[in-house]
Amino acid sequence: MRRVAVCPGSFDPVTLGHLDIIRRASKLFDKVIVLISRNAGKSAPSFSAAERMLMIQSVTKDIDNVVIDILDGLLADYVERVGAIAIVKGLRAVSDFEYEFQMALANKKLYAGAETVFLTTTAENMYLSSSVVKQIAYFGGDISHFVPEVILEDIKQRLVKER
Repeated sequence: MRRVAVCPGSFDPVTLGHLDIIRRASKLFDKVIVLISRNAGKSAPSFSAAERMLMIQSVTKDIDNVVIDILDGLLADYVERVGAIAIVKGLRAVSDFEYEFQMALANKKLYAGAETVFLTTTAENMYLSSSVVKQIAYFGGDISHFVPEVILEDIKQRLVKER
């Protein structure tokens, strides 16, 4: 039996923090599906789902057991459909835990066949989020320490404010 996990997120854009969680999950499970999902509580994304998929594919191409997919629906339904045993979420701070714990309980109620697994971020990524990257990039700040080098220029071209 293959142990499949789903690692959902908006990944708008994918950061080194996301990549760290994906790499670590890939060592725990036989297959990790990085799932680009829509968060109804967030504003319109800076990158289309297809663009985010291409970015994630380029930064995970060296991880054999990672695949990328897109979802516009309920995570629990997707997890059940693909036969996953776990939902992997990264936690940066206590404030993340409250929201993610609520989501984990809701997902468990909707589909009891999968557990939510929380991976804590590394110290160097505790403050890192896509929102932080977008804010710094918008004002022309250096985001090279926050995103994978292979997609740095793509992100800058989209996010840097026209001067």
